[in-house]
Amino acid sequence: MGRPDKGKAKKRGIRRLFTWKKILGTFIVFCMLGMGALYVVYLLVPVPSANAEATMQSNIYKYSNGKILARTGKINREIVGLDKIPLPVQKAFVAAENKTFYKDNGVDIKGTTRAAWNTITGKGKQGGSTITQQYVKNYFLSQDQTATRKLKEMVIALKVDQKMSKSDILAGYMNTSYYGRSAYGIQAAARSYYGVDATKLTTAQGAYLASLLQAPNQYDWTSATTTGRKLVEDRWNYVLDNMVGEGWLSPSERAGMKFPVPQKPKPAPGMEGQTGYIVEAANQELMRQGVSEEDIKAGGWTITLNIDEKKQKDLVKAVDKQLEAKLDRKGDKKQATVQAGATSVDPKTGAVVALYGGVGATEHWMSNATRRDYQPASTFKPIVLASAVDNRATTQDGRQIGLGTIYDGTSKRPVVGSAIDFAPENEDDESYGPVTVQKATNSSINSVYAQMIVDVTPAKAKKTALAIGMKDGAGFPETPAISLGTMGASTMDMAGAYATLDNHGKKVTPTLVKTAEHKERTVKGAQPIGDQVISREAADTATQAMTGVVRSGSGFRAAGDYEAAGKTGTSENNRSAWFVGYTPELVTAVGLFGEDEKGNQVTLTDTINPGRANGGRTPAQIWGDYTERALNGGSDASFDLETEGGSSDGTAPDPTATTEAPTEEPSDEPTETREPTAPPTTTATTPPPTTTTDPATTPPPTQEPTATQEPTAPPTSIQPPDAGGDPGLNSTTRPPR
Repeated sequence: MGRPDKGKAKKRGIRRLFTWKKILGTFIVFCMLGMGALYVVYLLVPVPSANAEATMQSNIYKYSNGKILARTGKINREIVGLDKIPLPVQKAFVAAENKTFYKDNGVDIKGTTRAAWNTITGKGKQGGSTITQQYVKNYFLSQDQTATRKLKEMVIALKVDQKMSKSDILAGYMNTSYYGRSAYGIQAAARSYYGVDATKLTTAQGAYLASLLQAPNQYDWTSATTTGRKLVEDRWNYVLDNMVGEGWLSPSERAGMKFPVPQKPKPAPGMEGQTGYIVEAANQELMRQGVSEEDIKAGGWTITLNIDEKKQKDLVKAVDKQLEAKLDRKGDKKQATVQAGATSVDPKTGAVVALYGGVGATEHWMSNATRRDYQPASTFKPIVLASAVDNRATTQDGRQIGLGTIYDGTSKRPVVGSAIDFAPENEDDESYGPVTVQKATNSSINSVYAQMIVDVTPAKAKKTALAIGMKDGAGFPETPAISLGTMGASTMDMAGAYATLDNHGKKVTPTLVKTAEHKERTVKGAQPIGDQVISREAADTATQAMTGVVRSGSGFRAAGDYEAAGKTGTSENNRSAWFVGYTPELVTAVGLFGEDEKGNQVTLTDTINPGRANGGRTPAQIWGDYTERALNGGSDASFDLETEGGSSDGTAPDPTATTEAPTEEPSDEPTETREPTAPPTTTATTPPPTTTTDPATTPPPTQEPTATQEPTAPPTSIQPPDAGGDPGLNSTTRPPR
């Protein structure tokens, strides 16, 4: 009986210690202490002067030699009074960010507490601030996401709300916010996105600009991804719906509104010529390295680039001489559609030493060096070959694929072994009969590479392409058609992929930024040289094949006093023409793109020259001109290749080859055939078996091969005719080594 009495006594003792009165009293004491602490903080935290970001600093961009390329960061801002901004536009900003703005005391305690807690617990950047708080952050404080900064922001916001009118706070907020495109403030944003003063903004336009503030880079319609466009359109609708809900916009007016697509961006003054392209590409690379666009635009960075001042000038001179000097952009609308882009990379370091984005950043803002909306065409074929060698692929009848492997080069020949029907036409519907892989590479024979990618499988070929530097996307399906380069790619992508081949299969990532230094942090460039992603044999075999293209194939105009490998490419309907190639020291991708004034892809036919503008003509001429300049006239460097099969000079014996000099300029795919005067005496290094089980892959023995007029090199005494009246880069070309 004594034990229960003791338990009851114990419970009564605990209850005496934790009574509701004591708990409530303790809570009240803590609340009073907290309020007292906040009051002390309120008294101790003054309203500071404007911060450094409010006056913005310049960014300095330097060549690799330390010479200044560009100085950016002049504030693109013009302060306008609230009376200059249409009332519906003002309401749009309030509806987007802070519907209680006109009623609150400048602070959202709940939202700020949540944001501070999420910051402390590592849940990332969170919203929750009022317009007053955001104005305080922009004008008085920094963009740091810390609990201390959040507390200061809240306290200063309370004081600012007492000292300033709501109109002044709203005007300050709209004039200090960053809208993307280097635009600070509503006036700069109105001009950048819609080409009007803030006074002429419509409600729909104002709602878009208000929506931008949540994510300026992601929500810029002209550069946004499909997801980004959907998000900003949803945000725009949210703003307008809030305006209707608050009675600031009538439902009927709201129902009639259409999304106001902004104009294309125009660069800030000082970004003329290639400078704007280089600066923008460097900024994009820094953002991929984790530096926010907001931090870059805030200024204070010294950014040293890998751009070589001399090589950059050499590239511009080459394009000017081989392309721009031959075009009448102002007097001929068709010639005005020709766009050029190029990227040059050091394969040993990954450094982007030169970049050509177009006629000038102030005339054509989209960079032709980094855009991915055009097909690389036949420049993809060496990657198919590299994949075949890397994967030890065999033909349909079991022969291992190499430079000497014989394929059927008949035009429109259906591929064998694919669940997807594919029978591509060769250039000008030319049929070649039995040819080696080397010959098919020299002459860019579609039917051969269509079968080869089936033999290696499109999935493995794509895996190889991504491994060496190409980018994936919706236009890159695992189908036989990709053997013809039907995906999108930039000159930067192709330069990186070919640099990996030049570097014997070790991954090379083109890198524009060497270092970026700020008073608070230093960012080093990305690691440009990676692991071995394909075998050395595979990479070197592709290189060996492409030396034949330059020496005696469609890329002979790129030849010079240097050892070179490369590949031409001309896309469907001649909308793009490429030459991508390299020496042991330098990799360069050159592309021509047909684009009308509305941004639509158009043909290059009958523009730079009558007829087709193939990759073996102007792109190869630009490449050769630039390479000769960049190498100071030439180079004795040689490729150090380790391959299986093929001859030492980089070309495999070919049963269809002749030694007769060309009398016509070859295109990407030769257009003239001649019958041999005698049966060929040489055979492929990997001969077909005597009994063929797959006649679609290897022609029957009874089939009579046709000899194709394939140049070994332009003879030194004969100048190749040029349909465009241009004597070409090499009126005299040294004989092959």
